[in-house]
Amino acid sequence: MARAGRAAADFIAARHGPETHVLALAGPGNNGGDALVAATWLSRWGYETQVVMLSDPAALPADAAHAYAGWRAAGGIEDRALPLRAPQVVIDGLFGIGLNRKLSAQWQAAVDAVNAWQVPVLALDIPSGISAVNGAALGQPVRARWTLSFIATSPGLAQGAGRLAAGETHLDTLGLEPDWLSREFAAPDPAA
Repeated sequence: MARAGRAAADFIAARHGPETHVLALAGPGNNGGDALVAATWLSRWGYETQVVMLSDPAALPADAAHAYAGWRAAGGIEDRALPLRAPQVVIDGLFGIGLNRKLSAQWQAAVDAVNAWQVPVLALDIPSGISAVNGAALGQPVRARWTLSFIATSPGLAQGAGRLAAGETHLDTLGLEPDWLSREFAAPDPAA
């Protein structure tokens, strides 16, 4: 999570200067933790950084809770509602590759608001509202300008609604060697 969040922060910093207002949407899982780590780095680098959490921070999984503690220790606070003023860039950390159900009304309203802003969105792993397995829309998905995948890309980015929602796709292997990745994610040999 630390590497993924840093990679997301580096991605934003390579495209936007510190005068940029960045909104990190941190969801209830580890994708939210990635967004929190990115927000912490961007804030340290002088960006106007805002975090919105629509779920209870006390319910975060352990790694995401650690990222939340890091955000708070760095002086960060989070809002419980989207801002009235559109940011210049959004980090979509609402849902990642584990999403397997339609977005609830609360999450769909947040996605709709982000899409209405028509600002650049960096989706982490996969745009919220897209199935990582098959690219199906699980509600109206986030429309990303960029999607940054970590370690490997999800099949859903190349299929169905996933292809349309993802924007430009980028991969950060987080320092893992390509040979290791090929061995780790290779399909099993049916003859073995």
